[in-house]
This record gives sequence, structure tokens and C-alpha cells, in this order.
Amino acid sequence: MPQDLTPLAGELQAYMTHLRREEKSANTLSKYGRDIRRFVAFFLQVTKGQARGPSGALALTKEITLAYKESLCAAYTAASVNSMLAAVNGFLTFLDLGNLRIKQLRIQRRAFCDQGEELSRAEYDRALDAAGAGRLSLALQTICATGIRVSELRHITAAAVRAGTAHVQCKGKARQIFIPADLRRVLLAYMAREKLTAGSVFLTRSGRPLNRSNIWRDMKRLAKAAGVPPKKLFPHNLRRLFARLYYSMTKDIARLSDILGHSDGSVTRIYIMTSGREHARQLNKMKLVRL
Repeated sequence: MPQDLTPLAGELQAYMTHLRREEKSANTLSKYGRDIRRFVAFFLQVTKGQARGPSGALALTKEITLAYKESLCAAYTAASVNSMLAAVNGFLTFLDLGNLRIKQLRIQRRAFCDQGEELSRAEYDRALDAAGAGRLSLALQTICATGIRVSELRHITAAAVRAGTAHVQCKGKARQIFIPADLRRVLLAYMAREKLTAGSVFLTRSGRPLNRSNIWRDMKRLAKAAGVPPKKLFPHNLRRLFARLYYSMTKDIARLSDILGHSDGSVTRIYIMTSGREHARQLNKMKLVRL
């Protein structure tokens, strides 16, 4: 049976308030807002010219939500589709329209990542060479040497560097991050040079902590200077490089999940996925084919 729905501006605002009370991160709020507004725009487009009910509301049906899913499948990857559907499903549940929720796509887990997506150690080193010894280089090294998220960089404070540990809070979870001795030494030297004694170590010219957009912009320019494909050089790939190198040394996925702040070990498995080059080398070493 059709469900009556207003143009949704008030409902969306109420839902965003609900998510804030659930202590969702600013990035999550921004993404959910974008995804739901995309859904609302689709809904209004497909119902354009339709008659409204006695209350002046438009009718949202299962057919419309399924059509929305089909439109996403035609334009986005399966992972992106599922991410956008998750936002819409949460919104529908909030509106007591759970019967209109849309099933996500079933995705078979890949054994290997695309070679064009994997940031190699050599490419990382080239990026550091091109960055020099300034703030950007140290920010990249801090993310890669600790495995933190780019949004957690603000928790690397002067006090944390002196103590050798940082306390990070993200997505409603808190964890302790160890700062390696070599990283501490270069950060202490940087702090002395910049006369930083308190607060976040990595600041903009206006004195605010570096954020995601600052670093993304700088890394985009750096990729060109370093001769590294731009699709490989971005903050989250530094975190994945840390995960792959740590796992190759320890083979301890449980400890790695704790370090990365993952509640689900299956997420960590995605981080340590390689392009398959190492797997191919291992297969060749087995010598199971008689030449």
C-alpha cells in the first residue's frame, strides 16, 4: 500500500538531529545528508505531476524505492550503491516506513585488490622525497607510521608526542595510539622548529588543525610531483599501507584490528588485501608444474 510522504525537508532535519544524538561523526552526518537528499530528489522527480493525497502529500511506494536502487546500480559501483542504500534505509526506518527498505546488493569478497589501487612502499618513499621535510611530509609519515585515520591527525598533540602515545576518539570509540620512536624524534624536532608547545602538531597557517580537505588538496599536488598515480596517493591508502606492512610482519589480524580501531575483523581483511603479486610469487615457488 502506498505511504504518504511530504517533501521531506522537516523529516530530514529531524533525522539528522537524531543521528547527532546518536553521536555519529561529522563525516557520517555529511554523507548521510548527501545520500538522503539524492534519494529525495529522485523521489520528487519520478512523482512530478502526480496527484497528491488529501493531506497534500505525495505517495512513496516500494516500486519507487526499487526504481531508485536500479538508478544507482546503473551509475555507481556495488559498494557505493550499498553505502547509499544504507543511508536511505536508516531514514525510512526512522520514518516508520521499514516496509519500504531496499535490499542491498550481495557482493562476493574479493581475494585481491586492483593493482592500480595499491600504494607500494616505493611509491610512498617517492612521495616523501617529493614532499621534502616540511609539514606535509611529516603528516604523511604520521598517518602511515601509526595507522590513524586522517580525521584523527588532530589528536597528535604536542603532549602526545612528548609522551609517546596519543588518545584517539573516533566513531564513538576511544583507543591508544603508540607513536614510534623515530617518528617522535622527527616530530619533536619539528615542534622545536615551529615553536609548538601545546595543542595539535599539524596546523594550518591560520592556526587551526589540518583537516581532510587540506591534506587531500596537498596530496593531489604531491602525487603529480612524485610521479605517483593520484588514485593511489590519498590519506586512507597510507593507513592501508601501514596495515599491510604490519600484517606481513606479525600475521596478527586481531591485534591489527585493535590498532586500526575496527570492531569487525572483516573490515581489517579488506585493508590487508594485496594486488596478488605476492600471491603469484608464492604460487611460482611451489613448483607444482612439471616442465
